[in-house]
Amino acid sequence: MTETIEATIEGTVFRNEDNGYSVLEIRIGRKSSTAVGIMPPFASGEMVSLSGEWINHPQYGQQFKAVSCEVRMPTTLKGMERFLGSGIIRGMGMHTAGLAVKRFGLDTLEILDKYPERLTEIKGIGRIKAQMIARSYQDSIGLRNAMVFLQSYDISPQLALKISRKYGEKTEHTIKENPYRMVRDIEGIGFLTADRIALSVGIAADSPFRYEAALLFVLQEASVQEGHTYLPLRKLIDQTCRLLQAEEDGVLKALQKLLLSRDIIRITSSEEEGGCMLCGYYYLEKEIAERLIRLLNAKDTVLPKRAYLDAEISSFEKRNRIQLSECQRTAVIKTMENAVMIITGGPGTGKTTIIHCILSLLGKKVFLAAPTGRAAKRMQEAAGLQAKTLHRLLEYAGDNGEFQRNESNPLDCDCLIIDEMSMVDVFLMASVLRAVKPGTKLVLVGDADQLPSVGPGNVLGDLLNSGMIPNQCLKEIFRQGMDSQIVLNAHRINDGDMPVLNRKDGDFFLNRTDSPRKTASDIVALCTQRLPAFLKTHSPISDIQVLAPAKKGLCGVINLNQMLQAAFNPPAPQKREIKFGDTVFRTGDKVIHTKNDYSLCWISDADGKEGTGVFNGDMGRIEKIDSVEKTISVRFDDGRLAEYDAPLFEELDLAYCLSVHKSQGSEYPCVVMPAEDGPQMLLTRNLLYTAVTRAKKLLVLCGNESAILRMIRNDHVNHRYTTLSQRVSEASFVRGDAPL
Repeated sequence: MTETIEATIEGTVFRNEDNGYSVLEIRIGRKSSTAVGIMPPFASGEMVSLSGEWINHPQYGQQFKAVSCEVRMPTTLKGMERFLGSGIIRGMGMHTAGLAVKRFGLDTLEILDKYPERLTEIKGIGRIKAQMIARSYQDSIGLRNAMVFLQSYDISPQLALKISRKYGEKTEHTIKENPYRMVRDIEGIGFLTADRIALSVGIAADSPFRYEAALLFVLQEASVQEGHTYLPLRKLIDQTCRLLQAEEDGVLKALQKLLLSRDIIRITSSEEEGGCMLCGYYYLEKEIAERLIRLLNAKDTVLPKRAYLDAEISSFEKRNRIQLSECQRTAVIKTMENAVMIITGGPGTGKTTIIHCILSLLGKKVFLAAPTGRAAKRMQEAAGLQAKTLHRLLEYAGDNGEFQRNESNPLDCDCLIIDEMSMVDVFLMASVLRAVKPGTKLVLVGDADQLPSVGPGNVLGDLLNSGMIPNQCLKEIFRQGMDSQIVLNAHRINDGDMPVLNRKDGDFFLNRTDSPRKTASDIVALCTQRLPAFLKTHSPISDIQVLAPAKKGLCGVINLNQMLQAAFNPPAPQKREIKFGDTVFRTGDKVIHTKNDYSLCWISDADGKEGTGVFNGDMGRIEKIDSVEKTISVRFDDGRLAEYDAPLFEELDLAYCLSVHKSQGSEYPCVVMPAEDGPQMLLTRNLLYTAVTRAKKLLVLCGNESAILRMIRNDHVNHRYTTLSQRVSEASFVRGDAPL
């Protein structure tokens, strides 16, 4: 029998963050009891109204099974303090909550809601942290309101928050009218989630909404999972029919409607029937092409005379006591003679020397940038000039993730040089070009044989394939790299040849094993015992990086991280730790930030400067764990200190072992990698090449020759369906240009 009870939350015994299922300790009057059900996160001391029924659990006895709930905000000072300090609000633990309630009393919630700037009156809260706390408070209120409606549909708290942010007070109306809108509107909600909700609220299986959402979902998944910006028509139709378990006629009708509304764009392609792409990707690739050609043809670009260039290059050679090869000299001259230039080459082919020469010749305001912090740091050390990540260069800020540098506020430089271009996807490339004003020289540097960007598109490859952008490929390995087996073997691998292994006094070794289990244990022994002595390093955690092709398995990222953590940083009485899912975070752990978080606060140890934004791939060490406040403080490699509370733990991962994809743009003194059999789609030549080129002083493969040979022979490169090359060609011919 359904009834409604008024209760006070005393604590959370269990909570599944994926589906919101909770086991709560509650107090009804003076009686303590237990409530279970799908509910929002609650703070101790909160008053709630729960609707449901009493049941007798065979193991735990009488419980109240809640099917819906309403939240009563705290009305007492004690209740308010417990609510604010419960961990629901980012940046506010019990100590800060106590200070806030002491300062503002019963008006604390009103301050959070209407006057958050007054939080700076509390010691230890600056302007940026006050804004973060206020945003988090608003998010928690939005989450609760959304949960009241969405809790019966198995929506996780994280997705409920995204839904409420998008639709606000119209959440219930929107979901009941067309829940498939969420597939298009909200990142993280896929077709299957929306479909489950739609069927629950009575939307028919043959609804046009359902068919349209399925088409959009298939195209979006193709971009996120495989990097495509379009799909051939036949692939799109077949995959959508399988997803819906429906006939083709209904899918074709829905596709026609989406084509008419321009949500999907029909394109010509190498496929007989052409292809289809989401309108966003169509306009992104079109914009990139047009902006590049506009830069290339800028009338206010002053190009130097050839005789002057030859003299300046000779002067550079004399000052630096070097002799550029003909290929290098050509690359420099073409860079100086063109407004846009692409320079590609593998390790040891002299890309850094060319950048030095370009900087010497320009003598103007030059900005250096790279996609990741480690790549930018490496570029800065090599060039002797400050380099920034692209996000910092473009001044990322704002809750909605907006770059402050754009067409109306362009970069103030004469030349922009970007390294590690293989990592740049269509989103980032478009943002860069919006911030580059005509007349600025743009130099793109990268290695076309490395893995493509994690995000959608194939920017570097497409620009090269277009034949419209001036470029120079460097292939010759120079004298300074001849002593390095890493450099020579990287080129051998890229050419399809076996590397030379275990040469005396070399830097490229194979530690032979006879099983994956032995490989995993040997990797731990190498990292903790043998290699530190060989490298003469006192910081093996920093200097030795394990890379793995796969996440799962005995030699996968997950298992190797656990084994290496146990060896490098075992539990100890003085070390605090927090468990999140299957991962234990411990003071001293090496960690990596796994997604772009533009609102996460940090403070720099160099100058005390505060800022926001921690990005995918940033690495550091856990400096402090507060088990009371439930926070993790991470000191990143560049000196920034950021504090994570419980909702943000999902953005951290152990980093003793990284996937090869995560290592792109970075370089480590020593790289160790398992060489074992596994999924052939992963174990490819360009993945092995990418891993090898991450090592600076020493590369150790652990496994067997046959696995190495299979990777080298597997020269399959996952083809990405993109249109950028075609768009560049179109934009060039519109302006009357011919292929270069």
